Amino acid sequence: MMGLLALLAVLTAIGLAGLFAITMLVKAVLWAVFLPLRLVFWLLFLPLLLVFKLLVGIVLLVVAGPIVLVAIVVSILAALAALAVPLLPLFFIGFVVWLLMKSSKPALA
Repeated sequence: MMGLLALLAVLTAIGLAGLFAITMLVKAVLWAVFLPLRLVFWLLFLPLLLVFKLLVGIVLLVVAGPIVLVAIVVSILAALAALAVPLLPLFFIGFVVWLLMKSSKPALA
């Protein structure tokens, strides 16, 4: 009985190996047959794909360009505000000193 099971396992392995070999052979033949067709297809399709990519890039630039420009301006204003806010007390002291110096009478030389 064990001999029959071993024979069945060997026959199954041989059958699977044969099926795999036939599959690889068919795949190689189809690849070799369709290779010229694929090359011609890509030769004709690639320039159209590049033109499509150019058009999509232009449309995205027109749509996203103003949004990016506004975002850059807002970020610059935010950076300037973030730098100016900590210096507000110093600006106030300088303004008070300037007012005091402006309102005082000049000394005679």
